[in-house]
Amino acid sequence: MLCREEWEKLPKYSMEEDSPEEFLAEFKEKHLGAWGIVQITAGTGLAVYAMWAGVLMPGFRKVPLRLQVPYLPASKKQVRNVMALLSGRHGNLVDLGSGDGRIVLEAHKHGFGPTVGYELNPWLVRLANFHAWRAGHYGKVSYRQEDLWKVDLTECKNVTVFLAPSVLSLLQEKMEAELPDDALVVAGRFPFTEWTPCRIEGDGVDRAWAYTMQAQRLPAGNAVLPVPKELKSPV
Repeated sequence: MLCREEWEKLPKYSMEEDSPEEFLAEFKEKHLGAWGIVQITAGTGLAVYAMWAGVLMPGFRKVPLRLQVPYLPASKKQVRNVMALLSGRHGNLVDLGSGDGRIVLEAHKHGFGPTVGYELNPWLVRLANFHAWRAGHYGKVSYRQEDLWKVDLTECKNVTVFLAPSVLSLLQEKMEAELPDDALVVAGRFPFTEWTPCRIEGDGVDRAWAYTMQAQRLPAGNAVLPVPKELKSPV
């Protein structure tokens, strides 16, 4: 069994880490033994994640191969970029393919509500609820094990997605059909290639794109970037 001194020397996992994989990699240099690993995963909340990562993997999702979305947690920069694009917005927020729930939790902290994450993988839903509980927000955010294709978006004001390009191209049709004109969609890692963003934050893999639904419904060629407030002529 690990003594207190050994425990305090070990790295501690939290949602602030860029990736659980990076955290787990740190233990490769430790000689903890099987029982030590059990203690660590139980004490840091990684037991559920380790089970999913080692056994279930993305193939757990019973969806066509081209629509499977590998789980890759959003980095701190990605979360900041998403929240920057949502700045000034309010009302409800839905995260489609919410993974471990960090976007939903951060949106709640920024005053959005209700905030709901839809995730098909039950282990990730449990992990998201664990993170909410540890952050003191359990019951204030919602994570639902549901197919994102069956989610009713007609009353959603803010939608976030971290999904693969093959999924975004199909999801675009659903959003155009269901979302209200005043809705804002924020995509991380990959953009909607047929939409024109109103704002972009970040660079490289941390980049995020914001889209207003009203602009996407304009005739082709008329969806343009809005003029920044500081450049508008005074009334």
